Amino acid sequence: MPLSPSAPTKAELRRHLLHQRQTLDPDRWLDRSHRLCQHLRRSPQFHHAQTVLGYWSFRHEPDLSSLWTLPKRWGLPRCVGPDLVWHRWSLGQPLTQDRYGIWSPEATAPLLDPKTVDLVLVPCVACDRQGYRLGYGGGFYDRLLSKAPWNQVVTLGILFADHLQDTLPHDPWDRPLTGVCTEAGIEWYQPPQQTAQE
Repeated sequence: MPLSPSAPTKAELRRHLLHQRQTLDPDRWLDRSHRLCQHLRRSPQFHHAQTVLGYWSFRHEPDLSSLWTLPKRWGLPRCVGPDLVWHRWSLGQPLTQDRYGIWSPEATAPLLDPKTVDLVLVPCVACDRQGYRLGYGGGFYDRLLSKAPWNQVVTLGILFADHLQDTLPHDPWDRPLTGVCTEAGIEWYQPPQQTAQE
């Protein structure tokens, strides 16, 4: 799926990178996901975080499931209209597929207070080295992270290293992430703040 010879649009780049990710060999996908999670486990910001927001892997996003047994307070998102809401979730609790096909907590699961959140692991189609993220185009994370108190929470983009770009097209309303984590390691673009529980 070639890109246009001029600078690609967000939509063109998204289609190209999603196609590239979804054709990744399953064994390589699992290996890269495992190495990415190992970097997270060794990160002081992740280690000290008590409440961590994650996601259930969708369309060959890096798989975070090896982290679910760690002693954290986990949250997973659910799409409600144009917004993301975050529910407390533990391994073994039920998930349901939303209108996008994403596995999410049930609507009756307890909600998380954003003031208690230490770290958000943000799924990315791509990210650049200024922290600007390319998502699926719905704007869910940009809307969330532009509001207080979410705009004060440490955010790590989660993606594979070959989708980390030098620069990406971005709009004035796009919110840069604090850093990214790939199978190659973690890069911080803003100084990570203290966790909510410290």
